Order: sequence, then C-alpha cells, then structure tokens
Amino acid sequence: MDTRNKILTSADSLSRPFTLVSGYFDVLRAEHVREFARVCDRTSIRPVVVVVLPCPEELLSQRARAELVAALRMVDYVLTGDYEDLSRIIERLKPAHVVRLEDADQRRTGRLIEHVQRGQTR
Repeated sequence: MDTRNKILTSADSLSRPFTLVSGYFDVLRAEHVREFARVCDRTSIRPVVVVVLPCPEELLSQRARAELVAALRMVDYVLTGDYEDLSRIIERLKPAHVVRLEDADQRRTGRLIEHVQRGQTR
C-alpha cells in the first residue's frame, strides 16, 4: 500500500466521529509512535487524523513529515496545514478528541539538539 494515499487535501471527506492529533513531527521519533499508541488506547474513536503543522526551524519539509506520519499503522489520515487550518477543522468538524502535540514536539526537538551538540563537543 502506498501510504501517501492517506494524505488528504481536504478535511471535508472525513467520516465522523474522529480523533484529531496535531503536531510538527520534525523529526519523527519512537516517542511519537508511543504517543499515537496512547491516543489509540485512550479512545476507541477512529479514524485517527493527524494534522502536520509548519515547523519554525524545520529539518524536514512539511510534505516529508506528512509522508512519514502517514506511514504509521495507527494513523488513518494526514492533513497538512497551518494553525488557521487547524482551528477551522476543529471548529467546523468538531472531532470527538483533540490531542495537541506541538509543545511536546518542541521539547523533544530541543532535547535532540542538545544531545547532538553534546556529542559534537566530545
């Protein structure tokens, strides 16, 4: 299966109810997979729709990050957008659950950068 088919251009065709997860996912790590697993465990509401947001200092393009997220088994659909798109989706489609991972993503990226920098000074 070409998982890029899970990347949608519009949220209009989504079945309801659904769970929405948003974040940067730059770089996608095992911690993200564990977070998605926790989301799936906490709710039985499917599909799981992920919105990949623009990242201020991205390492990977938004499209590349969307393709990586789409490759995860527990993710049903992926959208790319900005914060206004995310707000519109939440307001208009009223997902059953919303999980915002932007702050956690920033912390994870900060820890990764610190780890790499420590390794370079040795």
